[in-house]
Amino acid sequence: MRKLLLFCVFSGAMVWAQAQSRQVTGIVTSSADNAPIPGANVVVKGSTTGTVTDAEGKFSLNVSADATALIISFIGYTTKDVTIPASNYVAVSLAASAEELQEVVVSVGRGAERTFTDTPLPVDNITVKDLATTGQPTFDRALQFKVPSFNTVMTPVNDATSLLDPYELRNMGPSRTLILINGKRKNLSSLVYTQTSPGRGETGADLSAIPQDAIKRVEILRDGASAQYGSDAIAGVMNIILKDRFDTPTLRINTGVSSKGDGANYSINYNSGANIGKKGFINYHVSFSRQQRMVRNSTVSLAGETDPVVGLTGNDPVSVQNVKNFLAAFPDAKNQNASADNTSAKFLINMSIPLTEKTEFYANAAYVYRKALSYANYRTPYWKVDYGLLHTPDPNGVDYTGTGDPLYKGYVGYQPTMDGDLNDYNATAGIRTTSDNGWKQDMSLTVGGNKMLFTVNNTVNHSLGAASPVSFKPGGFAFHHVVGNVDVSKQVSHRVFVGFGTEFRSETWQEIAGDTASYSGQGANSFPGYSSKNAITATRFNIGGYADFGFDITDAWYVGVTGRSEKYSDFGNANVGKISTRLKVIEDKLTLRTSFSNGFRAPTLAQQYLSLNQASFQNGTIVIQGLANNYSREASLLGVPKLKAEKSINFTAGLGLNPNHDFSLTFDYYYIDITDRIVYSSKVGPTGGANPQLDALLTSVGSTGISFFINGVHTRTQGLDLVGSYRNIRLGENTLNLNFAGNYTMSNDLIGSPTAPTQIAAVGGKIFTPTEEALMLTSRPKYKYIVGAEYVVKKLSFNLNNTIIGPTTFSNVDLSDFDGAGISRLNDLQVTFNTRVLTDIAIGCKLSDRATVSLNVNNIFNILPEWHYKAISPAGAALLASGTDTRDGTTLDQITNAITFNNRYHYTTYDGSQFSQFGMTFLGQLIYKF
Repeated sequence: MRKLLLFCVFSGAMVWAQAQSRQVTGIVTSSADNAPIPGANVVVKGSTTGTVTDAEGKFSLNVSADATALIISFIGYTTKDVTIPASNYVAVSLAASAEELQEVVVSVGRGAERTFTDTPLPVDNITVKDLATTGQPTFDRALQFKVPSFNTVMTPVNDATSLLDPYELRNMGPSRTLILINGKRKNLSSLVYTQTSPGRGETGADLSAIPQDAIKRVEILRDGASAQYGSDAIAGVMNIILKDRFDTPTLRINTGVSSKGDGANYSINYNSGANIGKKGFINYHVSFSRQQRMVRNSTVSLAGETDPVVGLTGNDPVSVQNVKNFLAAFPDAKNQNASADNTSAKFLINMSIPLTEKTEFYANAAYVYRKALSYANYRTPYWKVDYGLLHTPDPNGVDYTGTGDPLYKGYVGYQPTMDGDLNDYNATAGIRTTSDNGWKQDMSLTVGGNKMLFTVNNTVNHSLGAASPVSFKPGGFAFHHVVGNVDVSKQVSHRVFVGFGTEFRSETWQEIAGDTASYSGQGANSFPGYSSKNAITATRFNIGGYADFGFDITDAWYVGVTGRSEKYSDFGNANVGKISTRLKVIEDKLTLRTSFSNGFRAPTLAQQYLSLNQASFQNGTIVIQGLANNYSREASLLGVPKLKAEKSINFTAGLGLNPNHDFSLTFDYYYIDITDRIVYSSKVGPTGGANPQLDALLTSVGSTGISFFINGVHTRTQGLDLVGSYRNIRLGENTLNLNFAGNYTMSNDLIGSPTAPTQIAAVGGKIFTPTEEALMLTSRPKYKYIVGAEYVVKKLSFNLNNTIIGPTTFSNVDLSDFDGAGISRLNDLQVTFNTRVLTDIAIGCKLSDRATVSLNVNNIFNILPEWHYKAISPAGAALLASGTDTRDGTTLDQITNAITFNNRYHYTTYDGSQFSQFGMTFLGQLIYKF
């Protein structure tokens, strides 16, 4: 009886509740062209009840019986207060906010479109859905397959770069793209890329630290923006907009593997939060992921291992037989040509709390911990010995060393490993307020930092012999900044916008010394530590101010003018400006736009103060090469000046076509001219007595050469960007969406000759060889085109994506460090990677209103990098034709062995390629909304 009574009461309550509520449906569109606006916020006025519009701009919301109005908003549009009609159906059009259009990288258009067609500057808009369909495990790799001018690739030789990979926009290097989180500057990484691979000498923010599931969308300004944001914005600005208004808790589980059965990856991502009032929110994200290594070994060349020029051992009969026996047992020489093993945890929160009707407190914070395990080249027994520290002798084992020492019976070499520990964090807190007379103020404080520490295991310091430890702490790097911003703006009239503000920034960078054993003598084999004499803590401070004016001369013609002045404590002042304009024609369906600006990039603290002593293997011996910072005695002896800011001239011109709400097209030309560009120089070796002090210095530290950073080159880059989409093509009851995006580099040239210090030039020294020139100018694709289609059939979706990756060229055919004749062949041969097409497919299925599953198969045809030699001189052509250089007898096989480390890096060479060597991969995803 009691159960029946309870049931009746419960049922009655449910019926009463339903009677007291109703369902409101509707659609939100843009007033400009009636295009649907996905992601618009729909909130019941005076409550926290709300939802967001779907991909077609539609919404459905249960409201209480006494609800009378909805508040509908979307960034970039004017918020509307709408009365709920008796029909319970709401159709509302939002007008674009003229004030929002003044912000260069702040929502300036419809979230549904791939690119904003009516802005005065080229801006890409990438949604979280776009990122998810790539099937890539990290944010930076997802961008690689969504943004044609963005390039990144895992380097074949990992060590420190196992924690993050170099990336760049428009072939400008990571240092020249400014990264923002919700419009505020993100901290740089503490690492400088020092490998001879793309990104050499550069520092950038850690994009892989940003969890994809916490992102609402990504806006990429493809134009110089130093006048708006200061340093680092020569190539453009990437603004990562975090999820804000809360919808429902979401769990996403990923798992994947390569077609070889290795490289297993899995992640758990949870996003949740709450809404606060009609405008406030708190949104948080937690993710844990693991990416196991993928190994792509090759058969090592016996001829290369025993070659008298590039080999690892002698070429006498005994040595050759030892190598032959070892390679018979281990054809790949036990080398681990692999991606790093990565484990990471990411935490992020984004919030906004209304304090009054016109004032809000906002904040966001993120913390990332990542641990990476990478593998150095395997030390074969005929290459390196371990003094019995890493193995136990086997009296019945084979002696591959040829020493006859019983200690090395059964010795098969050793595998050095490197553990990297990364901590990356950023946080912003601020107040936004609007006064009664329309002035808007935004005051914020941002902190951020990045710290990397390394551990090298399973190796020895050969200078210490049998007394060597087998595990080392080589040190690391740390970076920290504090940024304060004050921004004030007002729409003075219908046609005039005024904005101004100031920014201060304090930066600290550290080189952290390793333990003594890690850098004594030759240092830890595979990764020597950072010496205590090179350890340093460097700081600087800068302050800047800007003024921004926007004028709607007519309803169709807009002109924007911005100026900025900055003062740095370490190198002086910078004054930059920008003018942009936009003209709408043909009933606003065609937009013509152009901009002109000058910019700057301040040298990073790491580029100014990094000092290194690096050990490398050449011709059977260990040699020490150094990087001298610009305040060192070495730099003084070489006449290397202090670094100053790079200067740039940017020009863009383009058009946006939007004939209807389903079709959009943008086409833009860009020109970037950089003077005093900072480069990581080639090594400067002994002068043969021309500079006795330098010769004595190199001898005293046992070094064969010193490199440094210098404002050494002038570059000019020109290119074209084309982005188009055609959406909502109806095929019966189904929908087809098409998109195309392309980037073509017309030219990326060195203007004039590199500027070498007088002392170096006097003895015929060079600071910028063809190797460094190719890494800077041609190591990224000449062009990249992305052609995609999405086909939606009821609850199923099919995505097909083709990425055409154009040729890249490296100039790494240099045997001058090996052969006695000193012929480098850098001016004879280049290595060119061929154009390749990567095809990805994704299939998604909506199981219910709460659950969705998908499967991505990336690179379904298992396409791998492919390269060939290109002759750039008659001597090079003769070498390719005959296979032998008649000048000294060097063969093409010897050259190939030199650049692939005796075929260990068969697909990529030692310096890298334009995409990864790991082939086809699979990724399955389950998304569940609670």
